[in-house]
Order: sequence, then C-alpha cells, then structure tokens
Amino acid sequence: MRWIYGIGVLALVVAGGGYWYVQSLLTAPMYSDEALAEMQENALAQREDAFVQPAPQAGAFPPPNPLHNAYFGDLHSHSNLSFDSYIFGNRISLDEAYQIARGKAVESAWGERIQLSQPLDFAAVTDHAEGFGLFEACDTETASAGLKDFCTRFESPSASFFLELRGAGEARPPKPYSWDGEEGVSASQARSTWEKIVEVANRHNVPGEFTAFAAYEYSPVLPNRGKIHRNIIFRNGTVPSHAVSAFDARTELDLWRMLSETCVAPCDFITIPHNPNKTWGLAFAGHTIDGDVYTADDWKMRDAVEPLVEVFQIKGNSECSLGYGATDEECGFEQFLPDCEEAQTTGCIFPTPMVRDGLKIGLVLEEDIGLNPLDFGMIGSTDTHNSNPGDTNEYDFRGASALFTGTANQRINGSRGGRMAAFQNPGGLAVVWAPENTRDALFDAMERKEVYATSGTRIRLRFFAGPAYDESLLNADNPVERAYKLGVPMGGSLSLGEGEAPGFYISALRDPLSAPLDRVQIVKGWVDNGEVKEIVHDVVCSGGRSVDPATRRCPAVTHSVDLTDCSLDQEEGAPALASVWHDPDYQAGQRAFYYVRAVEVPSCRWSTYDALRLGLAPPDDLPATITEMAWSSPIWLGAH
Repeated sequence: MRWIYGIGVLALVVAGGGYWYVQSLLTAPMYSDEALAEMQENALAQREDAFVQPAPQAGAFPPPNPLHNAYFGDLHSHSNLSFDSYIFGNRISLDEAYQIARGKAVESAWGERIQLSQPLDFAAVTDHAEGFGLFEACDTETASAGLKDFCTRFESPSASFFLELRGAGEARPPKPYSWDGEEGVSASQARSTWEKIVEVANRHNVPGEFTAFAAYEYSPVLPNRGKIHRNIIFRNGTVPSHAVSAFDARTELDLWRMLSETCVAPCDFITIPHNPNKTWGLAFAGHTIDGDVYTADDWKMRDAVEPLVEVFQIKGNSECSLGYGATDEECGFEQFLPDCEEAQTTGCIFPTPMVRDGLKIGLVLEEDIGLNPLDFGMIGSTDTHNSNPGDTNEYDFRGASALFTGTANQRINGSRGGRMAAFQNPGGLAVVWAPENTRDALFDAMERKEVYATSGTRIRLRFFAGPAYDESLLNADNPVERAYKLGVPMGGSLSLGEGEAPGFYISALRDPLSAPLDRVQIVKGWVDNGEVKEIVHDVVCSGGRSVDPATRRCPAVTHSVDLTDCSLDQEEGAPALASVWHDPDYQAGQRAFYYVRAVEVPSCRWSTYDALRLGLAPPDDLPATITEMAWSSPIWLGAH
C-alpha cells in the first residue's frame, strides 16, 4: 500500500536510482481502491467484542436550572469540508458530522462503525477557512485546464500535492491556492462555503436539546507541522458575510481587528487558541508569528475576545510539561512532544507555551500593564478530522486522519502515519455550566469562563471560592446554592476583605461509563516578591486515604486493570469526591490563581483496545492504561 508512506517520504535522503523511486512515491496517489479494500477487510476481521464496553446511551435533556447544568460538547472538529480532512480520505459531510454529534451511527469509508457512547449537548464543526471555496471551484462547469488538473489532484492526492499545499500555507504571508497563474478561489466561492456552514449549524440547532454553533478555524501554519491556530465561535446565526482566514489576516492581531469590524451586534464572537504545545513558544509570548510585539492595547484586545484556551486534544496535553518548572507527575500525561534540547527550534515543547505557563505570565503582565490578559478558562476538544465530534471514548478511537489512521492494524502496527497516531489520543471535551442548553446561555458561560476541560471522560466537576466557606458546606442541603451565594464559581475572580482568607469548595462526580475517581487536586500559581511560583496539593483521596501533610499528596496505591478484556474493579476509587479546602500558605493580598484537577483510576488506553481487537498484547512502547482527567477553569485572587 504505497499511500501508507504518506507525507513522511519527503524526509528520506536519497541518491542515485533511489531518487526515482522516491519520486514515484511522492507523485503516486496516497491511497488506492486496492488499499481501501484491504482496510475494509481488516476492519471486518477486528474483534469489536474482545473487551468490555458500554452500550450507546440516549441523549438527556435536563430542564432549565438556575444553579446550572453541565453540558458536554466539542468546539473543535472537522468535516470533509476541511481540505486536509478530504485529502486524508474523509468523505463524511458536515451535515453527517452534526448527526454523529447527536448520536447517529455512521460507517467510515474504511469500514469501522462510528458512534458516540452518549450524544453531545453542543458542538461546533470548525473547518479550515483557508480551504473555503475549493469544492465550489471544482464544481465550476467551465473550469480551466489548470483548475481541472488541480481538482483531479485534490480528488486523488499524492504526497507531493499535500506538501505543495502545506508549503503555500507556510509562506509568509500565506499564499492562496491558485492555478493558471493568478487564478484561484473567488471571494464568492469562499462565501458560498461559509454560508453552507452557517445554514447547516442553524438547521441542527435545537434549543433545549442540542446547540450547534456557527464556527470555523483560522489556520496559519508554522514550520515543521507547528500550529498557531484559533477557532472562531459565533454566538448566534448573525455572522459576518466572510470568514476571515490566514490569507486575509496575517496575524492574530489582524484577525481580531477584522472580526471586530465585521461582526456587528447582534453578531458576537470569541476566539479559542489550541495546541499551545505546538506553537514553538508563541502561544503566550507577547509577539506574533512575524515578530510584532504586543502593545498594551493589543493585550487588552486579546483579553476582550479570547476568554478560553483549549488545554487538551488529539495532539496532546497542553497543561504543563515536566522539566520546565513543573514537578508534578501529572504533567507527563499524554504528552505529544518532548521538551526542547539546546538550540532546538521546532518539534518540541518550549519553556513558556503551556497553559500553566500562560497563567503565570498573566500574573506578571498584570504588574506591567495593570491588566491580566491571560486570565483564561480551560476547555478540551477533539480536533478530529473524521467528522465525529465528541468521539472521545478510548475504546472507540478510530484515529483522527481518516485513511491514514483507519483500522486497528493501521493505528498500532501499520504505516508511519498510523504509528504517528499511536502517540495521539481520542481528544477531550468542553464542559459548560449554564442554566439551559441554548446558544445564548452557553456562549454567556464561555465568556464568563464557567467551563472546564476533560480528557474525554464525563466527570462532573464543580469549583467555587469564597471567604465564608467551611466544612459545613459539605453537609448543606444545597451546597451549590450556598457556594454561588457566598462566593464565585470557576472562571471568577474573588475579592477579599481585610482579615478574610479564601475557602475552596470542590465537588467531582465520576462518569458512570468510565472509571471511578482516584483523587482531586488543586494547582496554585502565585507571585512572591516578583517571582511566579507554583505548587500542587492533593485535596481529597479515594479509598479512605488521607493526604500526607509532608508531601501534600495522597498515599500511593496500585489500581488494577484486567488487560485481557479492560474490565475494571468497580470497588476501587470513588463515585464522588468533595472537599472544602483552605490554602495553608495563603498570605493576605497575595495575587494567585487556583484550578482543580480531578483524576480517575487507571483504565485501558485506546492502544490496548486496538491490540485486543487484533488478538495482540498491548504495545511495549506505549502505556497500557490511562488516568483520565478533568481540569477546571481557574479562580483568581488579588488584583485582577
């Protein structure tokens, strides 16, 4: 199967007759009818009954709740309207993507069944704006010879064609796709794609049952597969006539200015950056991809339109990284990239692009400009390119790049493309606390940052801070009502009077279809004599364990997972954990942020499920299990 060599063949060093062989690989179709037939045969041979898995659940529609319901969704996914998704072989449409989000089962082109274990409450399909209009151009009846050639290559792509498109995107400024000299996608063709996206989102939006946001992705490219991308989410069906792409806006500063000019009330928008781990140090650096340094006004603009950051997705965990000021072992969770070595400029994690780093940089900026522009909330999402938003169960991971990562054999044994996926994961979820499932209610919650991220599980996590919190809150008839009345929820800022100290109320409920809870933690960052520091406290432990005051951690315990069928001992862990916690190191007037991590007991990782499908032992070079997590948005203390 020549397509399996994918894009990586360009990295081969060749000489002599090998050159012609490599050229043939580069120009040959990346997948063929024969390869697809082989994949379908492999999919049929997989044992989907080789492990324990839950039956699909029907959607639940809770009534409006003034104390807020938890709504689970995905704000970053791609249909076949994204040019890279289409090139990878995804043929599942935008309309079908929303149907999948709402619980419909769909068979992939390679023969695997795609269906969520539980429907989502909301979704945004964020196709790349840089590809808008390509399909419309290829449908032109009077296409030129150059366009016909482009469309033929688009329909049956080669590695060289993909590299050509990527190279155009990496140019500064990015170069729009063109044929016949200066001819390319017209403005009307690009608008046509955007109009279709808005129409489909509006059609699937059912207040009280399912919220569909009009959205897209702004996607300038960094060298060596880097990302400095943002998803643009609109409040309602009133949107600009044109989706601002990297071809229009050179940097994020241009993006925000152009959106602010074209999105006129009742239009409203937010932008959400993702993959800080792959920004090669740019995520919170205070300068653009082209080196333009942020002014104070630029930081204020960012603060106004960018309330959230995507902390977890298929390309790894962006919370923190071991080795750069973080010492907690959870910072090694689902890391996609290594820390940078001396003089390394791409392909690694820099000292300052992780989410925790960004939160700390915000505290420093507050001293400089009188405003914290990085007081963001945290969400997860998938970034799937298979048209299956919210498909985050480990047992149901079907890759994220269509034919490049389709079938279990491909994902853990096959091509370079499949092996790349072995270091990915199914992605995460965005969870929003809102009074009802409507566009306005969810959007308002995102703006006030009453949201959190998960690694794909459906943990229900509450986090509040207030000066009057004590242990009596745990036994109150309605602790959430009291917590709202006496304090602020996640995403909020707490002001304290003289002599007051903060108390924190945390409540976590397990996902009934996932593993029980192991522990709940609080991560603190604060300014001490101009230096930003961090510390991690375990707050409450499962199994009757108590936090060791010397280490601030729960005593270690070994949890068991049956790797022959991935069954769990349901007596391990806890169905719920709650605590009122007081910071033993709090000092009056201290500027600080606090956020919560809830950690499950270990369960099978997707690569173990795939091994079971094939009758194999789990791969030796990958973790057999995963400890799923949830991350709250922070609460800030002090000037803010």
